Amino acid sequence: MLQIAFSPVYEYPLPHGHRFPMDKYALLPQQLLYEGTVSEQQFFQPLPVAEEIILLTHTPRFWEHLKQQTLSEKEIRAIGFPMSPLLVERGRCIAAGTLKCVDYAVKFGISMNAAGGTHHSFSDRGEGFCVFNDIAIAVNQLIHSQRFSKILIVDLDVHQGNGTASIFTGSEHVFTFSMHGSKNYPFRKEASHLDIGLPDGTTDDHYLAILHRILPRLIDQKQPEIIFYQAGVDILETDRLGRLSVSREGCRQRDKFVMEQCKKNNIPLVVTMGGGYSPQIAHIIEAHANTFRTATEVYF
Repeated sequence: MLQIAFSPVYEYPLPHGHRFPMDKYALLPQQLLYEGTVSEQQFFQPLPVAEEIILLTHTPRFWEHLKQQTLSEKEIRAIGFPMSPLLVERGRCIAAGTLKCVDYAVKFGISMNAAGGTHHSFSDRGEGFCVFNDIAIAVNQLIHSQRFSKILIVDLDVHQGNGTASIFTGSEHVFTFSMHGSKNYPFRKEASHLDIGLPDGTTDDHYLAILHRILPRLIDQKQPEIIFYQAGVDILETDRLGRLSVSREGCRQRDKFVMEQCKKNNIPLVVTMGGGYSPQIAHIIEAHANTFRTATEVYF
């Protein structure tokens, strides 16, 4: 049974006119329930991740400033959200959800977080609407507890996973793969273990051809014991921040290919939502919902 992390705290209230589409966190579960893709029993509500787990990834200074709400104005601007204790709790719950998804992925093959993929957060700072790095927190806890020693992060958001790349630079246990818009944010890229920068206007055929060539080879070479997939839908042609030209069907085919490769190789898969910034919220919800529908199709 597909298990999905979701908490009401994901629906962080933002000032009117803020450009981040926070509504999607409430609307996506509603849509999946309405159409019958999932049932209420498939959602689990994560509690905030423990401080000692956070500190396996983030620096004590950054964590203390978040706890005490003493980040500088510059640091807050870099994150992009108005700072509050609720925002910190939200980030901790998202990270806990990604970590708990591991247990369900091991049991059922796949599990999904209806948020997460906060890949712009570094060990010592947040950026780009990302406070904590939920995937890095989960991965570092798995390594620390010696549950897994070979982990692959597949980041297919349109924006490079710069924080994730930085955190796992030189890691012998984690391989980071980011396929993203080459001219998009962040304008100063970090070095993932494998980066593929795509030109503006990349369409379905070119996008999928690269993914089909790269991912099976990576799985064969790295033999990961678990995969974390950042499934941002900001690759869509409708996305106002994306600059690529991938259709909604192309995005669905991307998700299906990643899931089929993991299932075929018996590799547990944890999926996080990632970005999506189309002007019409319906386009965002439909694209994200396709990821969940495809998981049900491929695995269940």
